[in-house]
Amino acid sequence: MKLRIATLIPVFAFAVLGGALAMGLRNDPRVIPSMLIDRKLPDFHLPSLEQQGAGLDSAKLPDNGLVLINVFSSWCSGCRLEHPFLMAKAKDQRFHLVGLNWKDEPDNARSFIATFGNPFQEIGSDPSGRTGIELGVTGVPETFVIDRKGRVRLRVPGPMTPEIWRTEIEPLIEKEKKS
Repeated sequence: MKLRIATLIPVFAFAVLGGALAMGLRNDPRVIPSMLIDRKLPDFHLPSLEQQGAGLDSAKLPDNGLVLINVFSSWCSGCRLEHPFLMAKAKDQRFHLVGLNWKDEPDNARSFIATFGNPFQEIGSDPSGRTGIELGVTGVPETFVIDRKGRVRLRVPGPMTPEIWRTEIEPLIEKEKKS
């Protein structure tokens, strides 16, 4: 009897390990979950990218609707890809779109904005990447959606697309309008 139980232990261990690995396959390895979801946006104050202005201050973000914080860099190919989409969405008055220039030379970022246009109502400069670290930025572009209470509602890694906008951002805008 002891011999039979001893031979079943490796089979049982293999079944448990196989089940755990199978569950892991259901997760998208490209998506790193944000620890900030449903938490208050970390406090930060960044100097303005445009050499005048108050800069980007988390405490001064509008509290009358959604705020989208788009993290971008001039050297980022995905940022160039999403930029025309952001330019089109910048006309939408239902949210406040701000930029966080991450790990970039300010002169290069200003040149990027001068070349491709400025969809942002404010732009903060984070050349050291410190604020990005506090937000949990894993790369650019990334967009964070902040509600009127200052809580992070969504993190979108990678370029913003019409499908992401329709399925993830638009429902949040509608929900915020109703509250």
